Amino acid sequence: MAVSLADRYRDRLPITDATPTISLGEGSTPLLAAPRLSERLGFEVLLKWEGANPTGSFKDRGMTVAVAKAVEEGAQAVVCASTGNTAASAAAYAARAGLSAVILQPLGAVALGKLAQARAAAARLLAVRGSFDDALAAALRLADLGMHVLVNSLNPHRLQGQKTAAFELVEELGGAPDVLAIPYGGGGNVCAYALGFEEVGTGVPRLVAGEAAERSATVASAIRITAPAHRADAERAVEASGGEVVSLPDEGILEAWRELATLEGVFCEPSSAAALAAVTRAGLEPGTRVVCVVTGHGLKDPETATAQTPPPVEIDPDPGAIAAALR
Repeated sequence: MAVSLADRYRDRLPITDATPTISLGEGSTPLLAAPRLSERLGFEVLLKWEGANPTGSFKDRGMTVAVAKAVEEGAQAVVCASTGNTAASAAAYAARAGLSAVILQPLGAVALGKLAQARAAAARLLAVRGSFDDALAAALRLADLGMHVLVNSLNPHRLQGQKTAAFELVEELGGAPDVLAIPYGGGGNVCAYALGFEEVGTGVPRLVAGEAAERSATVASAIRITAPAHRADAERAVEASGGEVVSLPDEGILEAWRELATLEGVFCEPSSAAALAAVTRAGLEPGTRVVCVVTGHGLKDPETATAQTPPPVEIDPDPGAIAAALR
C-alpha cells in the first residue's frame, strides 16, 4: 500500500496526531530524463512529471494537507476559486474526506477535462460572471462567513504540501539542480519550491518562471490569472535566486507543448509547457542541469490538443488505402 505524502514527510509538515490522513497516493512523481530536448538545447533537461499525481496535477500535493487540516478543524465543506486544476483536486480530496466542495470558476474559462473531474466527484460548480480574480474574491467572502474552508493556495497548508516536490528532487539528484523552471500563474508553486529547497538546506536554485504575456487571454488556461495572489513573494524568490520571470507569447508556449509531446512523449496541458518555453529563452550555459516542472496532464485540456493537431484521416480498411494515406 502506498505511503501518503503526509506520512512520508510528517516531520516537515504541519501534521499532528490529530490530523487525519486524506490521501489518494499523491507525490513520488517521476523525474524523467529528456535526452532529445537536452541534445537540441545544449544543456541537461529533466522533467518533473507532476501530471502523474492522482487528479493529474501538482495541486494534489497541497490539497492532501489542506483538506486533512480542514477535517481536523471540524470543517464540513471546502471552497475554492479555480481555472480548473484546483477544482479537480479539491473535489476529489473533499470526496475522499466526506466533505462537500463548492467550486467558483470563471465563466467559460475552464478546460473540459478539469470540469469533468470536478463534476464526477459531485462538487457544486458555480460559474462566476467575471475573471478568476472575481471568483477568488467571492470564495474569500464565502470562507469569511465561516461555513467553508478556503483551499486555494492562500491557505498556507497548500504551500506546505507543495514544497515536498523540492524534497523529492533533492533526494533523487543528491542536491538541487542548477535551474528550476516552472510555470507562473498565481505564484504559489514558485513560493512552495523555494520554501522546500530552503528547508532541505541546499539553497534555492536559479528560478526561471514562465508566465503568459497575455495573462487574461492566454491559451494556457491554468495560468490565465491577471493578478497573481503570490506575486510579491514569488518574484522576490525569483530575484533572490538570480533567476528571472520570462514573459511568453502563446505561440512559444504551444511550440514547447508540441516539443514535449513529439520529442519526449510527455503529453501535458499547455500551461505546463511554460517551464520549457521559458528556459529556451533564458540564455543558459551548456552543461547546465535544468529541471522543468511539468505541472499537469494533457487530458486536462483535450480541446487544445484537438485544435492544435491534425484530425484522423478516414480510410477504407485495406493496405492500399493505408499506404496511400501515409504518402
